[in-house]
Amino acid sequence: MNDDLKNLGQMTPPTPSPAARAHALSLAMQAFDASENNSEVPQGTTGGRRQSSIFNRLWSPVMNRKFLAGSALATLLVVPAAAFLTLELTRQGLPVDTGEQQVEVAGRVASKDAEAKKMAPSKPKADSSAETLAAESNAPAQPSGALADQVDEKAVAEPAQQKAEFDAAGQTRKTQSAAAPAAIATESLIGGSNVEIMPSPAPVDTVSQPDENRDRFTSVDTSAVKSVATDPVSTFSADVDTASYSFVRKSLMAGEMPDPDSVRVEEMINYFPYDWPGPDSKDAPFKATVTVLPTPWNANTQLMHVGIKGYDVAPAVAPRANLVFLIDVSGSMDEPDKLPLLKSAFRLLVEKLKPEDTVSIVTYAGNAGTVLEPTAIKDKAKILSAIDTLQPGGSTAGAQGLEAAYNLAQQAFVKGGVNRIMLATDGDFNVGPSSDEELKATIEAKRKSGVFLSVLGFGRGNYNDALMQTLAQNGNGTAAYIDTLAEAQKSLVEEAGSSLFPIAKDVKFQVEFNPQQIAEYRLIGYETRALKREDFNNDKVDAGDIGSGHRVTAIYEITPKGSPAVLNDNLRYGAAPADQADAKPSGELAFLKIRYKQPDSDTSKLITTPVTEGNAVTTLEQAGPDVRFSIAVAAFGQKLRGTDAVSAYPYGSILDLASGAKGEDGYGYRAEFLNLVRLAKSLSGE
Repeated sequence: MNDDLKNLGQMTPPTPSPAARAHALSLAMQAFDASENNSEVPQGTTGGRRQSSIFNRLWSPVMNRKFLAGSALATLLVVPAAAFLTLELTRQGLPVDTGEQQVEVAGRVASKDAEAKKMAPSKPKADSSAETLAAESNAPAQPSGALADQVDEKAVAEPAQQKAEFDAAGQTRKTQSAAAPAAIATESLIGGSNVEIMPSPAPVDTVSQPDENRDRFTSVDTSAVKSVATDPVSTFSADVDTASYSFVRKSLMAGEMPDPDSVRVEEMINYFPYDWPGPDSKDAPFKATVTVLPTPWNANTQLMHVGIKGYDVAPAVAPRANLVFLIDVSGSMDEPDKLPLLKSAFRLLVEKLKPEDTVSIVTYAGNAGTVLEPTAIKDKAKILSAIDTLQPGGSTAGAQGLEAAYNLAQQAFVKGGVNRIMLATDGDFNVGPSSDEELKATIEAKRKSGVFLSVLGFGRGNYNDALMQTLAQNGNGTAAYIDTLAEAQKSLVEEAGSSLFPIAKDVKFQVEFNPQQIAEYRLIGYETRALKREDFNNDKVDAGDIGSGHRVTAIYEITPKGSPAVLNDNLRYGAAPADQADAKPSGELAFLKIRYKQPDSDTSKLITTPVTEGNAVTTLEQAGPDVRFSIAVAAFGQKLRGTDAVSAYPYGSILDLASGAKGEDGYGYRAEFLNLVRLAKSLSGE
């Protein structure tokens, strides 16, 4: 068997016949043609065709006619039209899905879903950047073969024109948008034209809008230079408030120059503790220290510096305190530097009070409510718990809260003691009776009963400084601005005695200048505290209060007779100048008078101090460090306010003056001031 196979394998096959091959092929072709013309109907259909989908029925004739460019043509028309429609919808504010879906370009997703980004933290940063995506998608897709040859030039020109219109509209959209647009994805079209696909716009509610600043300040003109020949007397009320300095500090720390109307120079000066000599007894509760020295910013004028110190009541003999915390818990207080800081500040104050003192708490937001009835400090845990429960919400009905607070103060009234409401708010009295005049009238009536009102301001952007000043001045109280917990410690703990325990009320100052010596004068600050000359002796006119150990500083810029700095000419038809009148020579430069009332009295008393050449020093360096530092603060405040007198005095000179007079600075207040001057210098571009 094996031999037969071997033999067969070695045999040579016969040569094929060309005629037989041609015959076989002819028979096969005839059989194929017969089968095409005479095939039976396929099973399952009555038509003479195979079963097929509708898509195949439509697509096959197109392909059989070799219109292979149909899909490309559809893409060229649909994509630009869809992009243009999307732009128009978003520009007209119609609802458009702006979610995570993005236009897909050349098989790549133009924008990744945020969740996908989180799931792939190890992906190179460049891969997810908008710039990389735009660069990659700019590469044109190159068509091949006959497909490119069959593209109609008109079909390419139409989307190119739409692209130009789309680009112009897109540029308008980018100009109107508040947020910077993301990178633009570009799809390349056959023929070299590109269509820019704008990214989906951010929803309107997510676009960051700057907060509206609704801080309100009283606009008052800076005190003018006055001629001694026609107006020799200056009268003003005491002011121991410090709110302006704290607000200026908060503005500068936020990288902004403060509103000039927010700068009250006297409050900036009086913010700092000075070591002025005090009185020996409470029978004469004030002592004035006067220094006349050269003006740092004007070589032809002088400064008359008046430092007043109040009698310091020993804590052991301080009267009992009946305090009502009137706390704004409206919706506007729901910020970290408002209600949370307020609660911490009052906790500090509670720790400072004596066991026999009492505290009540009233809140207001829409309607006023009593959170804590009068409670002795010995039950401290109950008071602190009530403070901790305060939550913000609602609008502000401050007038109702004031009425409830006065009722509680009368309920726990301490005869011969301190009865005071501590109003803590951002000043947004926007519901109910809210005009300054109505609130002023209410407070004036209540203070006659012996209940005084002090104000603590919080926050920025909604701070009503004008109203805060009205409330404090008419409530025989003080106004402080709390911007940090350190400021709360200073105002409510370190200076609690001067803030809570008054030693005198209705304190007024009056200075008469000697026309033989002084030609002109200008009071620095105290614009909102100015009084008429006749108000000084009128005990019915209200003025500021001074607490235990309080310090008050007032500075005049004076122009000596014959100085080239004199601004006012002598009157042609007025009284003869003093040096030509029959006046006796006098060594006095001015005469200082202080009028005040005891806290429980309605009759004023008078303290007088002459200012002579013995109060003068010839150089700035001869004045004490406290005098020089207070002058530096006065210069800084005037410059922030835009006062012409110091316009040419640079911040660098103010910094040098304050640095050389820093002296003892146990609490770091003066070091902080130096930093504020540096900030203002930088922000002003000087």
